[in-house]
Amino acid sequence: MPHPSSRSSDILLTALAPAIWGSTYLVTTRFLPEGIPFSVALLRALPAGLLLLVILRRLPPLALWGKIFVLGTLNFTLFWSCLFIAAYRLPGGVAATLGAMQPLIVLILMRVWMGATLRPLAVFAGIAGVLGVALLVLTPAATLDPLGLIAALIGALSMAIGTVLTRTWALPATPLTVTAWQLVAGGLLLLPIALMLDPPMPQVSATNIIGFVYLGLIGGAATYFLWFRGIARLDPQTVAPLGLLSPFTAVILGVVIARENLSALQSLGMVVVLASVYLGQYAQAPRRMNPA
Repeated sequence: MPHPSSRSSDILLTALAPAIWGSTYLVTTRFLPEGIPFSVALLRALPAGLLLLVILRRLPPLALWGKIFVLGTLNFTLFWSCLFIAAYRLPGGVAATLGAMQPLIVLILMRVWMGATLRPLAVFAGIAGVLGVALLVLTPAATLDPLGLIAALIGALSMAIGTVLTRTWALPATPLTVTAWQLVAGGLLLLPIALMLDPPMPQVSATNIIGFVYLGLIGGAATYFLWFRGIARLDPQTVAPLGLLSPFTAVILGVVIARENLSALQSLGMVVVLASVYLGQYAQAPRRMNPA
């Protein structure tokens, strides 16, 4: 059984990843060119992955390529593509609320695939998380686009499956190496999608470069290293609820940087989200055996 302080440190480090992901919308809208969502995903994944490969100097064994491309597809190609489709076709609140279903999906997948215990408190925390995010970001005027809804749900399912398989397959490499391999695989698969579906890249400014570097190195390589490290050291049921911190951080940044107003319902949503994250960790904490 891991030492409690070590587990707490792992949870805090892993939580940094979704907390930083919460800045993605702000950086994308303020620093990056519009109308090229798949190109943005490509430039977020491939350069950072190639840079890590150059630094690490370790290519995956041929026997692992299939699993790496499956994980790269789930965690990056499919997830980021659906994320951008949902962002363009749905209000941000609707997309974030549907994405908040990921912890519940992880619980179901771990039960069905791995036979893991489905703890009632964890299910309650997952439902509370969806409710909290809805209070935090959903507005009564939100419109529901069918394609956007499908994309958001597929994105949540893709990330959930990728989280479970990352732990189940446990590739024989460090989390940083696994991150590099998946970023390159996901980026390579994004390349033809960007070429086919996006318009030509506009002229890139210094501001755009700063945005791409931030999303690639900080919002991509560094955060996914922490995420995959957390999956390896903890378990998917513990890690998945931390993803709720992403919309939480996005709202905080909107208040601090964009000077947006926080309503009473949003304040309640913040409390519910934090409570659900805590309950999700508590539900999955190792149970100490009572002495005989």
